[in-house]
Amino acid sequence: LYFVAAVWIGFRSGRNDISEADYLVMGRRLTLPAFVATLVSSFYGGILGVGEFTYRYGISSWFLNAFPYYIFITLFAVFLAKKIRRTNLFTIADKLDSVYGKNVSILGAILVFLLVTPAPYVFMLGIITSMIFGFPLWISMAATLIFSIVFLFKGGLNADVRVNTFEFILMFVGFGIIIPFCFTQIGSFDYLSANLPSNHLNFTGGNSVSYILVWFFIGAWAIVDPAFHQRCYSAKSERTAVRGVFISLIFWFVFDAMTTLTGLYAFASIKNIEDPVMAYPLLAQNILPDFAKGFFFIGLIATIMSTLHSNLFISATTLGRDIIVKFTGGKDKGNLYSKIGIFITAFLSVIIALLVPSVVQIWYLIGSLTIPALIIGIVSSYFAKLQINRN
Repeated sequence: LYFVAAVWIGFRSGRNDISEADYLVMGRRLTLPAFVATLVSSFYGGILGVGEFTYRYGISSWFLNAFPYYIFITLFAVFLAKKIRRTNLFTIADKLDSVYGKNVSILGAILVFLLVTPAPYVFMLGIITSMIFGFPLWISMAATLIFSIVFLFKGGLNADVRVNTFEFILMFVGFGIIIPFCFTQIGSFDYLSANLPSNHLNFTGGNSVSYILVWFFIGAWAIVDPAFHQRCYSAKSERTAVRGVFISLIFWFVFDAMTTLTGLYAFASIKNIEDPVMAYPLLAQNILPDFAKGFFFIGLIATIMSTLHSNLFISATTLGRDIIVKFTGGKDKGNLYSKIGIFITAFLSVIIALLVPSVVQIWYLIGSLTIPALIIGIVSSYFAKLQINRN
């Protein structure tokens, strides 16, 4: 029912023969409530990775995977959100092109394409649907991708945002259901303190300083994340962009608290999970009655799916409009190449997910490779005093 509803909502929001501005940035009509709903949901797809990290390292998951993002998201809201909206551009590559030229723009587009690969989200959705229906993993990944693709062809960002809004509600409902059951079925905070090792209650989680620093700077992902830029390009006004990012930060803080607490309960109550990426699903399997379990799994699926189709759309438009068009010309074919890019991106994401079957490892690998290069180009492009020779 969830998948059917998502496709129905997405198709209802689409129109035939829409302009590039409508397809890519909703004609710059994105209102504040929709801005918050789509940004919050599309930037929080790694829910099983959060469960995996919390199960392994305890509250350091929050310290490494949430706190650094708060800092960089605040910097983004204060220094970049208004500037991005003011440009009236479409993509990060457009901005790099206007400041540093075609070659830097193409290189930036390639890095953006890698950064927003849907691979970790395809992998997570494949795991959950495989667990529910018993399909082989690759079939589950392919099936969930089909549901992500169909409405993006017709509706573009408008379809993406409307489905995100539906998923925003479901992600909070899912974790809002499981936490009370954790308290009643497992125990209170006293139970957690008695059944968690000291490392799980330590902000560093026993990790090395170098490992912590890498994760801290991966938090700069928020500065270069194309979803942030795309939502700012699409906002009705500069004020909407700035306020939207700050309000989103409040929702992320609440959701981070919910997911971290749930992960701690998973470790305290289920020892020696062979694959910690299954921490949340196994906890739900153990403590939730069927009806509540259904809603929790829908919450997990919606959280992942929201980022999957948002990243899929950005990857596809980056490949089609910012890379293929730059090499082949034909600016009037941007929408067509973007739709072709959807197929190519979907195929590549399945390959990556099969080659690197760990959400955390995909984040760590791609984030540490692409963010340092992108942050120099993007930040300097918005501040004249920081700009360097394009070579």
